[in-house]
Amino acid sequence: MSPTLQLACDLIARRSVTPEDEGCQALMMERLANAGFTNEPLRFGEVDNFWSRRGNSGPLVCFAGHTDVVPTGPEQNWQYPPFEPQIVDGMLYGRGAADMKGSLAAMVVAVENFTAKHPDHTGSIAFLITSDEEGPAHNGTVKVIETLEARHEKIDACIVGEPSSTHLVGDTIKNGRRGSLGAVLTVKGIQGHVAYPHLASNPVHQAAPALAELASEEWDQGNDFFPATSFQISNINAGTGATNVIPGSMTVVFNFRFSTELTADILKQRTCDILDKHQVDYDIEWNLSGLPFLTDHGPLVDACVDTIRAVTGRETELSTAGGTSDGRFIAPTGAQVVELGPRNDTIHKVNECINAADLDTLTSLYEGILERLLG
Repeated sequence: MSPTLQLACDLIARRSVTPEDEGCQALMMERLANAGFTNEPLRFGEVDNFWSRRGNSGPLVCFAGHTDVVPTGPEQNWQYPPFEPQIVDGMLYGRGAADMKGSLAAMVVAVENFTAKHPDHTGSIAFLITSDEEGPAHNGTVKVIETLEARHEKIDACIVGEPSSTHLVGDTIKNGRRGSLGAVLTVKGIQGHVAYPHLASNPVHQAAPALAELASEEWDQGNDFFPATSFQISNINAGTGATNVIPGSMTVVFNFRFSTELTADILKQRTCDILDKHQVDYDIEWNLSGLPFLTDHGPLVDACVDTIRAVTGRETELSTAGGTSDGRFIAPTGAQVVELGPRNDTIHKVNECINAADLDTLTSLYEGILERLLG
């Protein structure tokens, strides 16, 4: 096995279901210490994080990622035990192979290779690693960033190891993400017998026209970097379980994935305007889990594009599609942020896997980016 593949297997073998770390970070910190890094474990609540840095000058190039993985579901549904990594027909199987222990291994080995060649490299290299990315994300990267901001330690460029590639490693990098605004809407009615609707107020009937308008609304048309903002209802719940009872309330859970054309406050106001127009009696709780961010062409994006071309011969696509990542906590500090990792077609699935050879390609990409930024 290559050094990257061996480290990836060692990480996958640790049952680090969010928010557990199960020794993954200790393994990484040991390797980084041997490469001249100063490690700083940072535990918040039940979440393990660490910040590790080599060098004291700028620019500061940071690798960010997470050691936690999503639950496996019934393990009998897996072809191979999810925490016993297997290489079959060139594919590495195991929970976290793609999301994102393979990337973590590639980052560590890339830095080992780079610092061996350039012991006196310019600038600084850092790692920001959490075990709270797949969970609530309250005590992970966001808390580490707060710690760094409080002592005025600024990241200039950040490579997040999320699986960004579509068909071939390096064919897509994420240079931004849409914002995410969620809400829990409670529509208030009056419970009653279905045979006497004049003595009740049906919240489902109240809300239906408003929800239809919200679902058909054109919120914006997107822009050169972002698709149009989308509104999606993920859950509706009402009723007592009886067929002859008008419910007293209804709960609707929905989410906006929004572009830089709008702000969260605009979305909130337009939503409430539609609900008010239809005379809905409601309460609403909002949760802004991330603002949209974008890193345009510049030192980091150009280094990634040039490295991918040099290593793979491919022209990469810049994309802002997909869900959120911990980049949403890093970008507001002023850092350039990109996500570059392996293929994402098996993430969170049964039989998660990655092409084993892609890990060595990814290692070369990370090392090449460091060469262009700090070599």
